Amino acid sequence: MEVNVKNVNNIISKVYKDSIAEEIGIEVGDLLISVNDQAIHDIIEYRFLLSDEYLEVEIQKIDGEVYIYEIEKDYDEDLGIEFTNPIIDQAKSCRNKCVFCFIDQLPKGMRETLYFKDDDSRLSFLQGNFVTLTNMSEEDINNIIKYRISPINISVHTTNPELRQKMIKNKFAGKLYGIMKRLADAQIQMNCQIVLCPGYNDKEELTRTIKDLETLYPYVNSAAIVPVGITKHRGHLPNLEIFNEKTANETIQQIHELQKMYLEKIGTRFAFLSDEFYIIANRKLLEYDEYEGFIQLENGVGIISKLESEIQDHLKTLCKYQTSRKKKVSIATGYSAFEFIKNMAKEIMDVCPNVQINVYKIVNNFFGNTITVSGLITATDIIEQLKDKDLGETLYISRSMLKADEEIFLDNITLEELNEIMKIEVVPCLNEGNDFVDKILK
Repeated sequence: MEVNVKNVNNIISKVYKDSIAEEIGIEVGDLLISVNDQAIHDIIEYRFLLSDEYLEVEIQKIDGEVYIYEIEKDYDEDLGIEFTNPIIDQAKSCRNKCVFCFIDQLPKGMRETLYFKDDDSRLSFLQGNFVTLTNMSEEDINNIIKYRISPINISVHTTNPELRQKMIKNKFAGKLYGIMKRLADAQIQMNCQIVLCPGYNDKEELTRTIKDLETLYPYVNSAAIVPVGITKHRGHLPNLEIFNEKTANETIQQIHELQKMYLEKIGTRFAFLSDEFYIIANRKLLEYDEYEGFIQLENGVGIISKLESEIQDHLKTLCKYQTSRKKKVSIATGYSAFEFIKNMAKEIMDVCPNVQINVYKIVNNFFGNTITVSGLITATDIIEQLKDKDLGETLYISRSMLKADEEIFLDNITLEELNEIMKIEVVPCLNEGNDFVDKILK
């Protein structure tokens, strides 16, 4: 039998080794038509239907032939396939005009995918993207509840309806708390993010927002607060202030008082500041245990404390480590992490005397020097600032500088191209202590 299937988003791009799919003969390039006689419109439907223990999976082969595979499996067992389009459907684009939107501050000539603003709850579930909930129909909300899409990562910013409309510039933005209350009543887990903008949603408004979110605990299980990022390319956008040492310290004090209250009330600090606040304020970060399992790591909450602890623990297992030869290497990092990386390099050299590590602070000329995190460093700035330096045999960078699924920088330069231009091996390291130390020591 041959059918005409229009949804090419269902094309299978990967079949895992030793999976059910491989065992029954599903191949890369095959097209998924239906599961249990139901057409698949997006990845959420697919995951929901996959929970059955008996499946009839309709597949169209590359030659046009269609087969129905009968499968008996465990309740939580996956077929072991991926699709060319991770969500199968087209991603929903953002309709907001947030005053702090980073994408609106990008220059021309960067990776094309960077200019697409998604606001899709399915990407929130699958990839950890944050959504504003302004782009959702009643059907979308019902589907989250029906298909148990959890957790959802939500860009809250403020729970004040009028202020949220002002900041996001969307007439539906003020409905946030009502939607979140429905999701909490359905026991959908939510992680929240607050991009803090001085003069907008800070101070009393920040306290109001956190207190509103806490009323939905434990379904809202945490809130991360990150400082607004301002590039030099936002000339056509509203003026925004950035945090300085004084205002960052005030915010830290405000959140620490709330953390103390919630720790006594519900057993968790609930609201956490990103590492950037402590660096701007020249203050010590929280201790490792105070981050409560690093539940907001993707928002930069506790990355430095976690990495420091992991590096120190790993170095203890090495004692006095001797490489077979002396070697000199370099690390490129951003302003925010520079002092930390320099201290960690010293600790590595104390344990491994044959290794010389030079740490270089990369000023973000591409976006402007107000952008200080390593994840927004471009290959252009690395080339311009390190091309005449004696870097030794290897240059190490954070993996966060590259696209998640591809070795390419924000400015569209690949890692391979950077290697060729710098005439040196450039090695990305994960934000994990073992990976960081082992790659340097090899």
